[in-house]
Amino acid sequence: MDAISVQAYPGACDCHIHVYDGRYPLATHATFRPPHAPVAAYRQVQQSLGLTRVIVVQPTGYGFDNRCTLAALEQLGSAARGIAVVPPEVTDGELARLHQAGVRGIRYMMLPGGLLPWDSLEAVAARIAPLGWNINLQLDGRELPLHESVLNRLPGRLVIDHIGKFLEPVHPDSEAFQSLRRLLDRGQCWIKLSAPYETSRDGPPDYDDVALLARTLAAHYPERCLWASNWPHPNVQPPPSNALLLEWLMRCAGDERARRRILVDNPAGLYGF
Repeated sequence: MDAISVQAYPGACDCHIHVYDGRYPLATHATFRPPHAPVAAYRQVQQSLGLTRVIVVQPTGYGFDNRCTLAALEQLGSAARGIAVVPPEVTDGELARLHQAGVRGIRYMMLPGGLLPWDSLEAVAARIAPLGWNINLQLDGRELPLHESVLNRLPGRLVIDHIGKFLEPVHPDSEAFQSLRRLLDRGQCWIKLSAPYETSRDGPPDYDDVALLARTLAAHYPERCLWASNWPHPNVQPPPSNALLLEWLMRCAGDERARRRILVDNPAGLYGF
């Protein structure tokens, strides 16, 4: 997928990247040392892929210190939005400050390195719902049936990372995948068709096992799907090709209308571009 073909979708958005800059210290709980990945390097990725919008997600390695993410939003300007990590007792004033800076959601990482516990989720979701923000959730998708009732009760928007991130292969008929589908049926949930390399057993370039899930979601929920590069692919060696990941999305999405929804329309509505 070259830049010219992607430029057929003005406003195409990469819905999950991380920025790492050595000027900002890692938290003491950080589980690995990330690569140097400043805004300038990501701009080259944007240009090569023909993308114009981006969502900067707070890395777990920075904990509650959102300074690097906020600096990235300032550099990227009006074509960027952010996902922050804040303690449950965050003040209304701080939420207002983050909103002004371009933040549109709170990250809940339920895998190693995450800070926010399940028992804070409903209260935090209620705090941010009036702002139009989303809960950005990453978990082992096999656990979705355990948390489905809580997730269904959330008052605002929910975004689930990386095709559900099922850490063991699942079939579209599995209870865990059906749980994801029920959440999408709710109408307030979105799913990122991203990072197939993190869970695929079949591997590149087609990631056939994960592609089956992605194709199912794109076919049934084109209005609920997003795409992301997951740049700079922290802790993955060798890093996958961003261009090939975008090609993979194009194949999974199917027709032109679905591609435009996933790349442009859905993120524009969800993140307020």
